[in-house]
Amino acid sequence: MIGPRARLILESTLAERVEFDVPLARHTSLRIGGPADAVITPRDRKDLSHALAICAQHDLPTRTLGAGFNVLVGEDGLPEVVLRLKRLRAIEYVAPDAISVETGASHATLTRYCVDQGLSGLEFGAGIPGTIGGWLAMNAGIGVREMKDVVRSIELMDRLGELSPPIARDDLDFRYRELAGLPEGSVLVGAQLQVEASERSKVQSEIDRLLAQRQATQPIDVPSCGSVFRNPPGDYAGRLIEAAGLKGAREGAAEISRVHANFIVNHGGASARDVRRLIDRARAAVAAETGIELETEVQLIGSFEGDSL
Repeated sequence: MIGPRARLILESTLAERVEFDVPLARHTSLRIGGPADAVITPRDRKDLSHALAICAQHDLPTRTLGAGFNVLVGEDGLPEVVLRLKRLRAIEYVAPDAISVETGASHATLTRYCVDQGLSGLEFGAGIPGTIGGWLAMNAGIGVREMKDVVRSIELMDRLGELSPPIARDDLDFRYRELAGLPEGSVLVGAQLQVEASERSKVQSEIDRLLAQRQATQPIDVPSCGSVFRNPPGDYAGRLIEAAGLKGAREGAAEISRVHANFIVNHGGASARDVRRLIDRARAAVAAETGIELETEVQLIGSFEGDSL
């Protein structure tokens, strides 16, 4: 819990960039989540560095949140400082075959930039919601292409607010839906991504194709957190959940999507515990039917009833 003195320090040094007791339902794609003790929205890298240094100096726990996909926050909230990087969104064409992008940039911003500049190689991101930071942290992808395939380097800011030299792709530990081995408390602030020159119409056509595919196969018109489970080797979590008869299953206002069974949607007023119960039901049903233990892709943050996943 962030005490009164720490609140006063944050308020006096960060002014309008900090808010207290902020419901994280406002900032997560599922529209679920209790209050964070504090939320800081830095204006730029200098601001972020300042915020991290203050938090480190006063031993305040921090957590980075992008667009709020791939997370389920408990109703009890978080006794932490949440850093929202939505203003760190600069994109720059830095070489004939590379762009530099800050991690607060959204998928829509990135794909628009690539169309405008006639740059190919990142179209696959059009089917993935969230921010560049989230894509990197999760090694996001659509099967044939993942972030590891396009990253040249990343930039980190450590927990003290110091910016590291760029870390090359060969020194990064990308795994299935994970970028492992980053220093504890560090924050992803930027990356250099591989691109190539192309015709704008071709880039736009591929983006349109992927967006249409997503619209046809995923529940994009209702709040969700994205894919709930990782795909097990050689199979698909959605297929296994559907085969277990749970497509359309509900707990309160939460539902295993009738469009894609690896999505849980919020029809309005669902609680974190509703979603958690559906996660447990899906895991248990698939395990009983097939012996396969599904692993969650969504990150559960905060406290929940029952055993941890």
